[in-house]
Amino acid sequence: MSTLDIAELCDMAANGLVSMLDPATQIFCHIYRRTDGEMTRQGLSRRYTMMTLLGLHRYEISGRSSPVAISSVLEALLEDIRWISGVGDLGLLLWTCAELVPDQVPKVYQQVKASTALSRFSDGRQGHTMEVAWYLTGLMSCCRVGNSDLPGLLDQAMVARDTLKNNCGISGVYGHRRRSGMAGYVRRRIGSFADQVYPTIALAQMALTLNDDEARQMALYTARTMCQLQAPLGEWSWQYDAVSGRVVSRYPVYSVHQHAMAPMMLFAAGEAADWDFSSSVYKGLAWIGGNNELQRNFIEPALGLVWRCVYLQPVDSYADRGLRMLGMRDGTSSTSLKVNYECRPYELGWLLYAFAG
Repeated sequence: MSTLDIAELCDMAANGLVSMLDPATQIFCHIYRRTDGEMTRQGLSRRYTMMTLLGLHRYEISGRSSPVAISSVLEALLEDIRWISGVGDLGLLLWTCAELVPDQVPKVYQQVKASTALSRFSDGRQGHTMEVAWYLTGLMSCCRVGNSDLPGLLDQAMVARDTLKNNCGISGVYGHRRRSGMAGYVRRRIGSFADQVYPTIALAQMALTLNDDEARQMALYTARTMCQLQAPLGEWSWQYDAVSGRVVSRYPVYSVHQHAMAPMMLFAAGEAADWDFSSSVYKGLAWIGGNNELQRNFIEPALGLVWRCVYLQPVDSYADRGLRMLGMRDGTSSTSLKVNYECRPYELGWLLYAFAG
């Protein structure tokens, strides 16, 4: 993709988000799905709303006008924060406030009792990789806007870093949650692509904010490992084994991983460690434009979206996963591949966050 193509993709994403906003609540939908030829909004998601705001804000500060009134959405989000149910939600909120309304960070930090979040919420106590990473990114975002002296902030950051370190295998691959006890052993060792992306971003931000060299090396190691595991067409696979360091589930291949989350991860690690990951970024981007197993373009300019993913039928998916767990399959299987005709607002929000600047 050329630079012009990416600029056009950002404009498309920003405009496409208008249809995903619920006008009554000023909260973005959970799913935007094609049903019987019509696109419909389903549910509401405050998590997706925060991610989308971060992207739209970056789009706006790059010199373009957001087609969505960012202040109205943020006001609706902050009006009643009883929806916060874990450190993941809290981390995303701190991240959002630090970038959009930095003067409100101390008030929000105290209001949500962030200094005890890791012990108060179950996702913090259980050490869920993605959610703890969001929380660490939120804390580092607070530091970057001059709030490193908030009560317990740096202590919580170190605990979060240690949790992520515990969840990471020797190959640099993260499992889904803390590796302790016997319950859910397989689920703990298997991490999604998101479980690789968000810790890398968090640790890269920690390296940049606190000059933490251990965090810098962890971010670089995982980013390089992911690039080594990138599939031949530029796909970022779905699940990884923290013990063996192998891909254990190739599908679904999600468009958001290609056009947003992998670039976010690689740009962050590259900035923190002075490393150039651009070849892997653009190889991944080419996948959504047609260099994929189905040789089709996943971008729909008329609708302002990118279709969500390509996936295997359940029987083929289970077989593929089992063979990969046993180390008996490495290549691409395109049997029974289907396209999921939906999009979620955070996917376009993260695209803007990755590229609008």
